[in-house]
Amino acid sequence: MLKRVLFGALGLALLVTGLAFAFQAQLARALYERRVDRQMSLDRMAELPDGLHLAFCGTGSPLPDPSRAPSCAVVIAGDRLFVVDSGAGSVGNLLLMGIPAGQIEAVLLTHFHSDHIGGLGDLALQRWIGEGRNEPLPVYGAAGVETVVAGFNQAYAIDATYRTGHHGEVIAPPSGFGMEAQPFAIAGFDQTAPVKLLENNGLTIWAVAVDHAPASPAVAYRFDYQGRSLVMSGDLVADASPGFQALAAGTDLLVVEALQPDLLDIINAGARARGNERLDTIMIDIRDYHTTPEQAASVARSAQARALVLNHIVPALPSRSLNAAFLGDAAAAYSGPIRIAEDGLVVSLPTGDDGVSFQSWR
Repeated sequence: MLKRVLFGALGLALLVTGLAFAFQAQLARALYERRVDRQMSLDRMAELPDGLHLAFCGTGSPLPDPSRAPSCAVVIAGDRLFVVDSGAGSVGNLLLMGIPAGQIEAVLLTHFHSDHIGGLGDLALQRWIGEGRNEPLPVYGAAGVETVVAGFNQAYAIDATYRTGHHGEVIAPPSGFGMEAQPFAIAGFDQTAPVKLLENNGLTIWAVAVDHAPASPAVAYRFDYQGRSLVMSGDLVADASPGFQALAAGTDLLVVEALQPDLLDIINAGARARGNERLDTIMIDIRDYHTTPEQAASVARSAQARALVLNHIVPALPSRSLNAAFLGDAAAAYSGPIRIAEDGLVVSLPTGDDGVSFQSWR
């Protein structure tokens, strides 16, 4: 009796396996159809309450990181979208998160390191071809943004002729190609007075210079919308950037780049053990123009920020089990909520209250 039951179970298992194999292509196609339908049905803007929201499409650095693209964040103020920096690979994240590229009003660059600008060409292309925009993408930045934009426009100029030639002017109108630089003047990073870049419909955007020498100019941004506010640092030495500290005062959400020297020490030790002087030198050099989690927490405490998010994570964290080591003593300096940014993280600041909520769009 037992043998018959066992043979019956084995036969059933073989039958199920055989059927699954026989219909593998059909099952895969059905799953693919469901996935495509879900992705095309995403309407993230409709899901959000009125307020100020920050969606991270790139939270890494130039260092290889399997889970984080280089710097990119989308600021959503009501129904308006702005992108802060656009690192290589971040545009794919932005689209997979369901953020409509065609609604992007402008890009704001913190500085011109490659990991903050590498995705600009793809972002402009998606806004143009994917959404049919008829005008170039405005790109705001301090002195030098004209050179960056002109370079990308030149690099993509031939590709643009292919797009219009293939799809036609209805899909790829020539007037929508590329980007348009919007330079603004900024004082030195030892100054505290911010520059007002935009003020309308309840939204104000400010910029202030920060210390990221020799990468200069470098700026941080503040967004104020309907009584809510967020501040994004870009790369900087927070302790040497009084304008940034002043800009952060009273903000709901403070986003600061972060580098943990204790974890870099492990990389340095490995490089030295293998005689890799180049890597050892680079891991030492990068420490003097970034901010540690503890320093970021100190700024958050002084600013009385409601929440702190650490961004531009250095070094890469292959496992969340390293989060505590990365944070170090940050919690001793700031008693509010601290989050380590991941690609897909969305922080919401709804109007009408002082709440701060977190979710993932991945």
